[in-house]
Amino acid sequence: MKSFSLRIVFVLLIVLTNSCNLDDGVEQTPLPNFEVIGLWDLVEVNINPPQDLNMDGTASANLMDELECITGSLLIDGNLVWTFEQSDIAITTITGDMFSADCNGTITGTGSWFSDETEVTFSGNDDILTGLRISGDQLVNDIGEDLPGIQSFVYELRQP
Repeated sequence: MKSFSLRIVFVLLIVLTNSCNLDDGVEQTPLPNFEVIGLWDLVEVNINPPQDLNMDGTASANLMDELECITGSLLIDGNLVWTFEQSDIAITTITGDMFSADCNGTITGTGSWFSDETEVTFSGNDDILTGLRISGDQLVNDIGEDLPGIQSFVYELRQP
């Protein structure tokens, strides 16, 4: 009888082992791309058409070349939290392809983030950041609007 009981336990163990597979149809949550962790500085605010707002005789498609008041930073930390602070830029149509622009305070935000190999996505303050495309050592917010809108914001990882 003891031998028979051991056989039943052994058969049950084999059945249970084979029925509990790691791939049971439930998708595993992917790990975030931790390579985006760090402090990112705003380096470009791209516009179209280029403007000469500082009247130096050279029009630029990067508003940061034209306005000294533009700053911005994005902190992406290892706890899956982001913090954002950037100049709010007010752009006004003057006439034709001429525009004026000035800094109008600061925009701030915070929330959680996730990243794969191509994009960092944000939750929290949805109107501030939605998704940034990873392009080499840059994060790019492609908006794609002509003036008085913005083409893109570009951030670079601050080096220690």
